Amino acid sequence: MTPAPVADQIASLLEPVVQGELPVRLSAWDGSSAGPEGAPHVRINSPQALRRLIWRPGELGAAQAYVSGEIELEGDLAGGLRHLWRIVGARQLSAVRPSPRLLAQVARLAREWDVLRPPPPMPSTQIAVSGRLHSMRRDKAVISHHYDLSNEFYALVLDEHMAYSCAYVTGAELSGDETATYTLENAQEDKLDLVCRKLGLDQRPGMRLLDVGCGWGSLSIYAAHVYGAKVKGVTISAEQKAFADNRIRTLGLEDLVEIKQQDYREITDMPYDAVSSLEMGEHVGERNYPAYAETLTRCVKDDGRVLVQQMSRSGRHPGGGPFIEAFIAPDMTMRPVGDTVGLLERAGLEVRDVHALREHYAWTVRAWQRRFDANREQLEKLVGVEVVRVWELYLAGGLLSFEQGRMGVDQILAVRRQDGPSALPPMRPGSWSAPYA
Repeated sequence: MTPAPVADQIASLLEPVVQGELPVRLSAWDGSSAGPEGAPHVRINSPQALRRLIWRPGELGAAQAYVSGEIELEGDLAGGLRHLWRIVGARQLSAVRPSPRLLAQVARLAREWDVLRPPPPMPSTQIAVSGRLHSMRRDKAVISHHYDLSNEFYALVLDEHMAYSCAYVTGAELSGDETATYTLENAQEDKLDLVCRKLGLDQRPGMRLLDVGCGWGSLSIYAAHVYGAKVKGVTISAEQKAFADNRIRTLGLEDLVEIKQQDYREITDMPYDAVSSLEMGEHVGERNYPAYAETLTRCVKDDGRVLVQQMSRSGRHPGGGPFIEAFIAPDMTMRPVGDTVGLLERAGLEVRDVHALREHYAWTVRAWQRRFDANREQLEKLVGVEVVRVWELYLAGGLLSFEQGRMGVDQILAVRRQDGPSALPPMRPGSWSAPYA
């Protein structure tokens, strides 16, 4: 007896789970297809993909199969995932659990397709971490995996400032894209300038700024170059320090900017006039966040300003979900912005302003995606196809998280608490708030 086409068999398994017609057009390794024409097209290139899903059901198994090329989604990946999210929401599928009958069918087909074997090796791009959680050695290894990938790689995806954080869009529609007269470079410069003004660096030249988690030095260099600040930036990434040092020499800013490869827990030269930390607090972990917040407080002078730009998230995956935790940042922790405000205030800071930028991050990610897509062939030569597929999934998932409000990002401006009135202006300057989307 001739076996039924693989795609038809998979469809018969999935239709009770998705409570209706397949939301995608599905093609299998035997050449068969099922599902509606015109829907996003998913190709299962190997039964190995099913073996992964048996051992790692859900997001992680699907991600492993995708980065390994065992599953493909034709066309726009973000658009396909957005379509699936709509179906999940409309059919209320998040609470669906497989029945015993369905599990028995899966076991029967798994034997037929010869995928009932031990788990396949994890993809080479998946992070294998060891050591005590958030020890300095482990933190350095985790950061190195992501940030030391290749400076050339990041230069092809990011803007000329090498700012790897949410931009601030003032000259384009947030629902749209870059224009001929307003690009990602402009939006990142607007963000860097906004941070400098919130920190008061425009009040007088020569102010001392500590930039905690400085990345490739975008803010450190901008603050020195534009406002004459004397800046110390700290990073635990060797590649980031090398890039920043080279740019500092090129611009002749050696007297104003110093980049140290240093953990935030090792900073001792204080106090500074102002302290910044852009999208670094997510990486310190839940248990270490009080120590991180205390470091920010300890390093700034009395009534000095501290600006933290940080992603926020609620729900059961504070690390971002199985894919992010396995391939991008395994020890990351996010929380609702109100919880972060409480932690900062318990460390001795008085929070004076919280500026939500979630829509700005969706705009930023779309700009990164355009550069990524335009340079894909060169990126594959630099780091290999599997790393590029990880990043394709990473950017698409991040875009949807910010679009759909599952993640946010906020600039939190605080001062070191003291008795009496704060030195901050009594009203938010107009340049901080317009546009205020």
